[in-house]
Amino acid sequence: MLRLIPPPAHRFALRLAHAVRKRWWRIARPELESCAVIASDIDGRLLLVRLSYGAGNWAFPSGGVRRGETPEDAARRELRDETGCRAHAMALLGVRNENLHGAANRLHIFATHVSDHPRPDRREVVEARFFPPHSLPEPLDARTRLKIGLWRNRS
Repeated sequence: MLRLIPPPAHRFALRLAHAVRKRWWRIARPELESCAVIASDIDGRLLLVRLSYGAGNWAFPSGGVRRGETPEDAARRELRDETGCRAHAMALLGVRNENLHGAANRLHIFATHVSDHPRPDRREVVEARFFPPHSLPEPLDARTRLKIGLWRNRS
């Protein structure tokens, strides 16, 4: 159904919804559960996305955990939805409690390998590309840098 909306109008609606969601979280202060996926290819390059809303920073595919969904299932879904890539075995790197626009967010960070080429939808995700870990794009936000540190320090 959402595919019937022209991409520019869809991106505008996403920016508007994101602004409303941030304001609501500041007022309601809900408890959220989310996931992020640090995906790499066979060459060890990291998969990063740029969303059509927010600050425009490069980040890892991420999103909320739905009711009745496990964090790993959510991570697989978000990776597929945002990049078209399917995860191989998933490894939980850690769980962080953070403040996300006033909301308490419990973030599950996973690492995986993918063998697909990213295919962003050009609606929510405007770019999705692999980058060598020693040559990551800018801008990266502080949360993404923390996740990269966690990934580099894994056993």
